Amino acid sequence: MSRILKFIACFVLSVIILFGLFLLVFTVTDYQPAERIIIYESDSPDTLRAKPYHVLSWNIGYAGLDQDMDFFYDGGTQVRTYREKTEQNLRFIENFLVTRDSVDFILLQEIDINSRRTYRFNEFDSIDNTLRQHKGWFAPNYKVGFVPLPITQPIGKVNSGLALFSRYEPSLVERFDYPGKYSWPTRIFMLDRCFLVAHFPLSSGKELLVINSHNSAFDDGTLKEQEMQYLREYLLEQHQTGHKIVIGADWNQNPPGISASHFSSPPDFDKFVLNSISPDFLPGDWIWCYDPRIPTNRDLRHPYREGETYTTIIDFFLLSPGLSLLELEVEATDTKFRHSDHQPVLLSFGLSKD
Repeated sequence: MSRILKFIACFVLSVIILFGLFLLVFTVTDYQPAERIIIYESDSPDTLRAKPYHVLSWNIGYAGLDQDMDFFYDGGTQVRTYREKTEQNLRFIENFLVTRDSVDFILLQEIDINSRRTYRFNEFDSIDNTLRQHKGWFAPNYKVGFVPLPITQPIGKVNSGLALFSRYEPSLVERFDYPGKYSWPTRIFMLDRCFLVAHFPLSSGKELLVINSHNSAFDDGTLKEQEMQYLREYLLEQHQTGHKIVIGADWNQNPPGISASHFSSPPDFDKFVLNSISPDFLPGDWIWCYDPRIPTNRDLRHPYREGETYTTIIDFFLLSPGLSLLELEVEATDTKFRHSDHQPVLLSFGLSKD
């Protein structure tokens, strides 16, 4: 009996030590980006003139969250779809973007590079090579050597983030790290949220800032609040300098004036707080741009079933003063969530003369 107890004690101690070493290694190697990182600089940028511009925003769900998928972290059971379906989803996304390659700026969220959940595909390179009229930049926001959840089928290595594609040459592209982190050790396996900014010169000597953002999802609302305060301060500072700004994002929040029950009554989320952005978040001359007719995101606790699955609007745009909506305004495309848990949104805006 004593030998059995000693064996059990040694086994438990070994597990504890190995787990401690596991946490130590990933704590030491945890991706901790600087608050501001310059991704690209150009000595010969394009100067934008006063005319209509078009920008598309889409969370592509890493080409893994098609209509047949649920997701374990949302309350489902699955971790990734099979390889062939991931390839099909990516081909659809690329074909969709090619048919809209006249769009000036394309903003994508959840685009993977060499991640286990997407079979090591380099989705950024694949889309970048497809969009021959655009040049692209990538900023990681989920860079973890090994995600151990769920225990029975771990996500494993993840390298995912934001991508911005432009038909014009920017003077600068930079990544800004959002404040607020989960407590240790959760934070070493979670996302490092950020926004990506491309600067385009204007004839006035000021700039148009095109921003791609992906805000926190799985928190009690505290992280989103910190992120939004940081973003607000950045936007007001840049606008006071004279710059004009357009933001496309997966905000993981409803726009002002749209509630969680806009299409149907929301379910009780276990890990997700869905709220609306306050109407006074920014001065009244800033414009929130969304399509109220078409949902942009679906519930991932079950595979998608039209008319049954909960849907809402969390993907939309924000325009600063000095930019105006055009006749087309903003339009979401109803893809029936066949290849992503989000749907693309297109905005047409006017850049006025200075």
